[in-house]
Amino acid sequence: MDFSVLQFPGSNCDQDCIHVLSDVLGHQADYLWHKEESLGNADAIVVPGGFSYGDYLRTGSIAQFSPVMNAVKKFANEGGLVIGICNGFQILCETGLLPGALVRNRSLQFLCEQVYLKVPTQESPFTREIAMEEVIKVPIAHGEGCYFAADETLEKLKANDQILFQYSSADGEITDEANPNGSMLNIAGICNEARNVCGMMPHPERASESILGEKDGLQIFEGMVLHFQGVPISKEQASAAC
Repeated sequence: MDFSVLQFPGSNCDQDCIHVLSDVLGHQADYLWHKEESLGNADAIVVPGGFSYGDYLRTGSIAQFSPVMNAVKKFANEGGLVIGICNGFQILCETGLLPGALVRNRSLQFLCEQVYLKVPTQESPFTREIAMEEVIKVPIAHGEGCYFAADETLEKLKANDQILFQYSSADGEITDEANPNGSMLNIAGICNEARNVCGMMPHPERASESILGEKDGLQIFEGMVLHFQGVPISKEQASAAC
């Protein structure tokens, strides 16, 4: 499987993503500069974290106009797999590929810490390898990670099972205490209606090797690979979700 990892001026998590996809998972992973107008032969797109264009004006607001994003939107609208991580999530919201917006943390402080995420659905390429209601541990590092959307959008996300990750306690309780940034409905990640585009504020690439202390994030990338290969969800995973 061929992954393309986008690079904008100010990206700083692109190398981490390349390492996980190529050195850990063993797949082809290449950088794609933001001025490119074609995605080449990419099978999946990763929009990585960082501070694209220094987060000037608003996080992701300038990156959305980069030439490569026209190709990403076309790719996504045709069913291609796209995942946006942290700043990548912000960019996907700015482009309209995902609903809502990411605004300042309620503490008005930058947060860099481990968080627990409850996974309420297996029905996406990104969560298919994680048992439903399972709790995973992944780090966050952001200043504008508070997910905000209109009430009607939130209701639609719930009705369509588009909420993929929610901040929770270690035992899976969705509480305000477990919410690090004030996100509505404790939302840490969502997908589009077609379920091929995912945005999440936590960094799965930073929790994909034992040497980093956690491997929970690797399941997200593994799910993308298996979905692309057409491998059905295992019976064990499906029964665990029941």
